Amino acid sequence: MYKDSYIVEGKTLPLIPLRGMTVFPYMVVHFDVGREKSIKALEKAMVEDSLIFLCTQKDAKVEEPTLDDFYHIGTVTKIKQMLKLPGGSIRVLVEGVNRGKIVKMVKEDEYFEAVIEEFTYDPDEIKLNKELQAAMRLVIADFEDYLALSKRLSPDILITITDIEDPGRLADIVASYINLKVEDNQKILETFDFYERLVVLHKILQEEIELLKIEEKINQRVQKQISEIQKEYYLKEQMRAIQKELGEDYDVLEEIEEYKTKIDNIDMPEEVKEKALKEVERLKKMSPYSAETAVIRTYLDWIIELPWDKETEDKVDIKRARDILNEDHYGLEDVKERILEFIAVRKLTSDMKGSILCLVGPPGVGKTSIAKSVARALNRKFVRMSLGGMRDEAEIRGHRRTYVGAMPGRVISSIKKCGSKNPVFLFDEIDKLASDFRGDPASALLEVLDPEQNYTFTDHYLEVPFDLSKVFFITTANTTASIPPPLLDRMEVIRISGYTEEEKLKIATNHLLPKQLKEHGLKEDNLIISETAIKKIINNYTREAGVRELERNLASICRKAAKKIVETNVKTVRVNRGNIHRYLGPEKYRIDMGEREDQVGVATGLAWTVFGGETLSIEVNCMKGNGKIQLTGQLGDVMKESAMAGISYIRANADKLDIDPDFYRKMDIHIHVPEGAIPKDGPSAGITMTTAVISALTNIPVSKDVAMTGEITLRGRVLPVGGIKEKVLAADRIGIKKVIIPFENKKDLDEIPEKVIKRMEIVLVKHMKEVLPHALLRKEEDDYEDKESSVGEDSCKQEAIS
Repeated sequence: MYKDSYIVEGKTLPLIPLRGMTVFPYMVVHFDVGREKSIKALEKAMVEDSLIFLCTQKDAKVEEPTLDDFYHIGTVTKIKQMLKLPGGSIRVLVEGVNRGKIVKMVKEDEYFEAVIEEFTYDPDEIKLNKELQAAMRLVIADFEDYLALSKRLSPDILITITDIEDPGRLADIVASYINLKVEDNQKILETFDFYERLVVLHKILQEEIELLKIEEKINQRVQKQISEIQKEYYLKEQMRAIQKELGEDYDVLEEIEEYKTKIDNIDMPEEVKEKALKEVERLKKMSPYSAETAVIRTYLDWIIELPWDKETEDKVDIKRARDILNEDHYGLEDVKERILEFIAVRKLTSDMKGSILCLVGPPGVGKTSIAKSVARALNRKFVRMSLGGMRDEAEIRGHRRTYVGAMPGRVISSIKKCGSKNPVFLFDEIDKLASDFRGDPASALLEVLDPEQNYTFTDHYLEVPFDLSKVFFITTANTTASIPPPLLDRMEVIRISGYTEEEKLKIATNHLLPKQLKEHGLKEDNLIISETAIKKIINNYTREAGVRELERNLASICRKAAKKIVETNVKTVRVNRGNIHRYLGPEKYRIDMGEREDQVGVATGLAWTVFGGETLSIEVNCMKGNGKIQLTGQLGDVMKESAMAGISYIRANADKLDIDPDFYRKMDIHIHVPEGAIPKDGPSAGITMTTAVISALTNIPVSKDVAMTGEITLRGRVLPVGGIKEKVLAADRIGIKKVIIPFENKKDLDEIPEKVIKRMEIVLVKHMKEVLPHALLRKEEDDYEDKESSVGEDSCKQEAIS
């Protein structure tokens, strides 16, 4: 309606994009300028006629805006004053003159400069019709309501607003006083028609008034609640004063005296007692209804309830302890011996620091349960804390009391819960600790598990030291590889290997089966499982180092037996070797070595995993080609390097091995380890891969009854490897008759049960040439030992083949 009243005039002006604010015509405002481009634009404006064009950025976070980052309609303003501030920025005072619109950009590199269409008009030529007058009245009425609700603006502003007869100026000045969003300010600025601008402003004002009313309601409700709390506090204070006059003021003072009495009666360190009494004094001076009072009360309750002077008396009876350990677990002689040694030392001295044992072994061998037996043997309380997946350091050391909802760490919480300062404390799965932005729990455990400093363990919540030196710490892990070295250094590692068939049979008969019968509501005469059936479960339904899967199978038989007893009313269910498939289904594993054949290029290796020992079948195929070597089965870098070292040894000794010296040019060799979905790595398969390659190249089969492990060097030496006990037990599980191991691993044979040693032949080797006569099934006329070495170079003669 009134847009035609504007006179458009083109001008070239420097430009500044503003962040988070909009300047209207007739508006006087100051702002700080810090960007280099904006400062140069100011300098350009001051050199000319002090006019500058101000527009608003769409996103205030953009540091280097382009033409697309700010609105194209803004305000031509007059610079009134400039003041340089420390740091290089400038404070500018400007006055809005007219609306303007960017026609085109003239300069963008040093500073922004654009051709601006400036819209000016003569207020005297505007005719105020009834619609325009009504819109002006609405805006003035809205602004009056806004001032009444808003506490930010002075009511005197309304006097200056009501005297304005220019509708455009009225809308702009009102908009400049209201705290609106950038989008709303820009909407008003871009509305050139006076009537439409007043309508837009009226709508925005109505929304703001509604919001202010809601804010006022919320504020009144909060004020009412505060008043009620203050009233309640005042009345309670009056009640306390009346009770005091009547001699009935017993609540808070009695509570404080009770805290003092409890603290004095506990034999705690002087440092702790002093800290606790200081908190009691703070509690005495504070209002009973303060939020801080509850925090202090909780803290004092923790201090009082901790077992500073409470501990169980050890029963230092070695015979009783031995009986308990044997009753709960079969085998595990190393662990039992270490526990008995600890008890013996305790009998001789009572001032022994707490021990930290780390039981390392595959799942299901009884690491966790043996800790419970240790507690029973020592007559101590038992505490278990799982560390698997723990990421927050505060789980160990607790939160500081400055945090809302702070509480002590799980170490102190567990000590408080058990009520004794010398329990058997089990840290389960210590190899599965994690870390993230919340800290490193493994580092926090250093203070807990170090005997030289855990007597002053300080929880962040308590802020006073607690003595953990009398705690018997036991940790469990599947492997030590993932335990940080500083943490591992604090612990005495005891390795628990897998069980033999005889040990599993005893465990199943004496421990697992009675336990499962009890859990399933069966009596001994309800279910009878023969010894041969249990052996078949061990050999044909499980392949594990521990007995966890064995226990699951026994539980499955118990469930099916219970169902049969209930359905058919039979009194006894008998399970033997012949009918066990009815309860457990078809056999999962077969260990009959007679079904295997002596094959060319197939050798049996032995591997160690966190789940115990495993057998590893390595296959090699040789094909006509150009010397390509292919390794498959998800082999790791170390295992690949072992294969390459073995092939280099074969090439260097080809004549001695009756192999064509040019085989590496004429043949392609493919080495594969089955179960390709499972990653494999380590050097211990070196002699196995070398034997399989030699077998494939010479067409001599490898004995099916032989398994081997050992690292090979380029010169053919066999180096020692780890996990010998687990590997030999794995070979025994599948019926291997002969095991080849490095000579330097002879010391590890003492850990293997004597029955296992008697069932198989253990061959100790120092060199690869000692492996082949035991592994390859050569004809009798072949004599491997008498052939001369083909190592002809002087560099290769430095090491004699022993």
